[in-house]
Amino acid sequence: MMAYALTPPQQAYLDIVGSDEKFPVRRIYCIGKNYVAHVIEMGGEVERDPPVIFQKPNDSVVRNGGEIPYPVYTENFHYEGELVVALKSGGHHIPVAEAAGHVFGYAVGLDMTRRDHQARALENGLPWEITKSFDHSAPIGPISRIEDTGVLTAGRITLSVNGETRQDGDIGWMIWKIDEIISKLSEQFRLAPGDVIMTGTPAGVGAVVSGDELVVHVDGLQDLHLRIGGPAA
Repeated sequence: MMAYALTPPQQAYLDIVGSDEKFPVRRIYCIGKNYVAHVIEMGGEVERDPPVIFQKPNDSVVRNGGEIPYPVYTENFHYEGELVVALKSGGHHIPVAEAAGHVFGYAVGLDMTRRDHQARALENGLPWEITKSFDHSAPIGPISRIEDTGVLTAGRITLSVNGETRQDGDIGWMIWKIDEIISKLSEQFRLAPGDVIMTGTPAGVGAVVSGDELVVHVDGLQDLHLRIGGPAA
């Protein structure tokens, strides 16, 4: 019988502003349809239904300043700029009033999406995994500690492609606020240190191609810079 040497997966880390320490990523939770204008542009109904929850693998993380290849299995590769929340603790059934006490800090992120396959999945009632959970699909910038930023409830969020602004909103426009998201997630999962949450994207999502330069900004946080490289295969 042939023996195989199994190599453990590489731990994903995020930079921490003002520190040489790194933040080890455990899980990446994502919230869909969390800004009214984005729900409308995607053809959805504006109702405050429970948050749409999905996950990305932690090895899909790309740190600030990176380049990602244009992925296989899509001809309509989209950006979604988002505020990211990093947790220092967790548990089940976290009350909304206690949620902020579990936050380590905040960062800027991108939920990269194979939009053509998402449309087909939605039409046929299929899972979103193939559209969201692929290689290099979770670029995330450096984390700013909550002690330095304070609790974030509002602030401009923008995304530009090659210097042209494509998304321009405010994190205060979220349908489900950060504390509510943490509480709702903890009803279904045991949250833990190292979990990060992508909190949804404002309107203005669109396609990118090889060579495009993206910058995502949230007031009070370090910008995320990303370049789209050549085809992955």
